Order: sequence, then structure tokens, then C-alpha cells
Amino acid sequence: MPQDVREAAARDNAEWCDVVCGTHGLTGRIDADAWSVPRRSPPWYPDAVTLRPGVDAGALLARIDAGSGASVKDSFADLDLTEHGFRVLFDAQWIHRPPADPPAGPPLTRVTTPAGLVAWAAAHGGGDLFRPALLADPRVRVLARYDDRGAVVGGAVVSGDGVYGVSNLFARTGDPGEIWHGVLTTLPRLPLVGYESGPDLAAARKAGFVPVGPLRVWLRD
Repeated sequence: MPQDVREAAARDNAEWCDVVCGTHGLTGRIDADAWSVPRRSPPWYPDAVTLRPGVDAGALLARIDAGSGASVKDSFADLDLTEHGFRVLFDAQWIHRPPADPPAGPPLTRVTTPAGLVAWAAAHGGGDLFRPALLADPRVRVLARYDDRGAVVGGAVVSGDGVYGVSNLFARTGDPGEIWHGVLTTLPRLPLVGYESGPDLAAARKAGFVPVGPLRVWLRD
């Protein structure tokens, strides 16, 4: 798989991180090497994301608050941050699904109101992480699956333009594959990227995504 697919996936993910941080009052910095924020990012989000292989670790860490709780998304799994006091939090794979016909099945529903986002975030488990300003960004689609009573039973975020990143996919009941298929039906024939590991990677692969290269997340305790 061409290197540029991994780079596109990393940049799309960095742009999503920047959107989330922006809703929390954090202004990001992006250049050819990386995206970063100077103060601690919200929970579950990194303080920096590398955008190419071979980034200098010291220069990268100088851009962030590298103290306890700092995290770095090493998009090409080629950094060694152990000498800086970091440990590997997890390894994963970037994934890609080229434009293709969607599977059969109902699409997901786009969340468009603050109240709807609160319900979606509660089902997801992220709570206040997801703020109403997300809904005003044209690059962001918050998608939900509802049951017959109107309760959120699954969902995902699709963000970007040109290449579209799938993140925060969850299923409270049933098979997550149904949510993956819902994403594909909602946004047919678009190039999709993301990252997953373990059983979540297996579910994505069943939906037609293929791994395109490793990434690693580092954490400083």
C-alpha cells in the first residue's frame, strides 16, 4: 500500500484531533512534521500526532507539555520515546477502504442538535468530551443508530474532506459490524481511513477495510 495512504490517514486523524481540541479552547499547530497542542489535550486525545516518518523526537516533545500524562501518536511506529520517560500505551493499524459500492442495509442518522449530541455522547461514553461546536464544523459528521424507542445504540464520527476518517465507532448492543456497514451505507463510494486494533480491527476488516501500516501511541505516566 502506498506510503501516501498512511500519510493521508495520519493527517486526517490529526485534523480530527485539532477539531476536538479546538472545541476545548486549545489551538493546535500543524506543519510537515506533526500536529501538536502546547497544553494537555482532552482525555483520549494525543498531544501530538506525527505526519511523516523520521520526525525528531526531541523537537516533537519540545512542542508539547511533555510531563506526566503526555501522549504522542507515533503514526509510523518509528519513534523510541523510552529515553524520554514514555511507555507504549498500545499499537494499532491504520486502515483504508477505497471507494466501493456500499453494502445493503439502512444508513445511520446524522446528529444535528446539541441535545442529540448529548444523548450520543452518553451512549458513546465520552460525555463532555464531545461539545456542540463539533456540529457546526462542515468536516464533521456525528452518526447514530437508534432503536425503536429512539435510544442511541451505536454510532461513529466521520471527519475530513477528500479522505474521510472513521473514528469513535461504537455499538452498545449487537455486532459492531452493523455500525461499520451503516457508515458505508451513509457515505457510499468515498475513500475511508481510520485505525483499529484487536477485535475492532477484525470487525473493520470484515467491512472491507485493509490494514496499511502500524502506528503506536506513547504515554508518559
